[in-house]
Amino acid sequence: MSYKIISKFIKDISFEIPNAQTYVMLEKEILNYNLNFDIKSKPYKENIIEISTVLRLAPNQNVKHKMLTEINLTTLVSIEEKNKEELEKIILIKIPTEVYPTLYETFIYLFKQAGIKDINIEKRVDFEKMYNEKKKS
Repeated sequence: MSYKIISKFIKDISFEIPNAQTYVMLEKEILNYNLNFDIKSKPYKENIIEISTVLRLAPNQNVKHKMLTEINLTTLVSIEEKNKEELEKIILIKIPTEVYPTLYETFIYLFKQAGIKDINIEKRVDFEKMYNEKKKS
């Protein structure tokens, strides 16, 4: 598996606490949110792929006061791999695993700047497990 991250950048951030009630209830209701990932890729130039890893904190039905939080970290990757399955693993496992610490730190920073100190977000994410579960279904 031969690839190299050329650069990464924050393509988009949405962080919206719509009102004071949502802010006050957030630390209590945060357990009713799920961490979701969306990974998309598209060709950029010859042998360079643009990979977008989107981290989204999504409320479930039990949340009365909903906030919107989403970060899209885009990575430009030079890839020499021609094998389809190996290419898929680079895009869906290797790159998200490498960029997740940046996504995590940015996410935590946004919450701290918003005045929310005790935010419990998974520090470790197993993208390989997610990949294998998706492949089974």
